[in-house]
Amino acid sequence: MPQQELFFEQKIGDRLIEVVKAYDVTCAREAFGNMDDAARAFLWKSLRIDESYEQVDIPAIQSGDGEDFLWDELMEDSREDGNLLSFFMVTETNGAYSRRLYVSPDWPGAEAYAQKVLAGA
Repeated sequence: MPQQELFFEQKIGDRLIEVVKAYDVTCAREAFGNMDDAARAFLWKSLRIDESYEQVDIPAIQSGDGEDFLWDELMEDSREDGNLLSFFMVTETNGAYSRRLYVSPDWPGAEAYAQKVLAGA
């Protein structure tokens, strides 16, 4: 993953939770695909989608259209300058096993999700 920067890291037992900033859309899409319903709802709320649009214009979050809508909002909010996109990804590592749990356009949202994961540990 090119140009990544560590923003947060905490270890609990064998689990390491990190928030990294990256500029790789492919990795962000992979993280987005790994997100469960609770993570997507957390991202939906952090992007304030319900406050930004009329209810009739918002697809159901659990639908395919809702997933596409959420991804588009994430992409738009990830824009730093021109075509430069940055993403904050929450990663869990346990021994040799590592997976991306969450992706956010901002560091506070990603860290809040990381803290939520840690609280559930």
